[in-house]
Amino acid sequence: MPACTASSHPALERLDGVGHVDGPSLLRWLARIPDPRRSRGVWHTLAVVLVIAACAVVAGCRSLSAIGQWAADLPRHILGTLDARCDPRTGHRVAPSEPTLRRALRDVDGDAFDQAVCGRLAEQPGRPGPVAGMRPAVGVDGKSIRGARTGDGGRIHLLAALDHTSGAVLGQVDVDGKESEIARFQPLLNGLDLAGTAVTADALHTQREHARYLVEDKAADYVLTVKRNQPTLFAQLSQLPWADVPGRSRTRDRGHGRREHRAVLAVTLPAGLHFPHAAQAFRIRRTVRRLDGRVKHTETVYGITYLAPHQAGPAHLGAYLRGH
Repeated sequence: MPACTASSHPALERLDGVGHVDGPSLLRWLARIPDPRRSRGVWHTLAVVLVIAACAVVAGCRSLSAIGQWAADLPRHILGTLDARCDPRTGHRVAPSEPTLRRALRDVDGDAFDQAVCGRLAEQPGRPGPVAGMRPAVGVDGKSIRGARTGDGGRIHLLAALDHTSGAVLGQVDVDGKESEIARFQPLLNGLDLAGTAVTADALHTQREHARYLVEDKAADYVLTVKRNQPTLFAQLSQLPWADVPGRSRTRDRGHGRREHRAVLAVTLPAGLHFPHAAQAFRIRRTVRRLDGRVKHTETVYGITYLAPHQAGPAHLGAYLRGH
């Protein structure tokens, strides 16, 4: 049997490291996904098919035919790095065909694929936050996928957990329209290790059950914004004596034809304000000015957090919200 041979393609040299990174490689993570295909006639492992498709999308392919053409043009040494099969007749590495790619992508378990890719991303070392002493932070946010549709033509909506510093998606679940993002909050986070992590979310997820779940089940902290969907809590926070709070964090930024000034205040919660495990309330006042000094608009945001004053001051809380 001829030995597999290789050729060179400098434009794709950056893919050479796919199988040789520290820790489990993307290929090894993808190998955990159950293969839905019948074993008879299978030439390429599912992991190889998926990693080639993923690289094609990163390279700009936006259709199955484009992915198939991109795969067909791969040089042999890149196919070797990706562990593509070797044709026993020619001894050359061969890429999966477009029909093979199409069938695999059609039948693969989407949730298992998400778990594999997000698990690989979660291995990457974190970077320090913008303010010294900040904890690792994960933001929970919903998003609609551009260019993707369900069978009935509706848009696909996902709820995702993202690392603040890297922007990597650590997990995501479908929100199918029959239930709200609120119901998908815990299923999204159940598989993530959040101990010692600050979880941020918008006002929709400022729910008492979410707060209990994060602190009691996940050993996490929370930093949540409060709006009028929680009218009692919003009223209590807006009526706190903010004018008497000593010390504040101020940040100023300039860009996109405007100047932004943020002032953050934080206060230990009074005994009469009841929200599970809440330790502090905070207020962020954001003023946007034109470059000529004229005020464009002013916005005030209230929030609540499990973090105690010695764990997070105004600068930390402002950075958590801005990171979200």
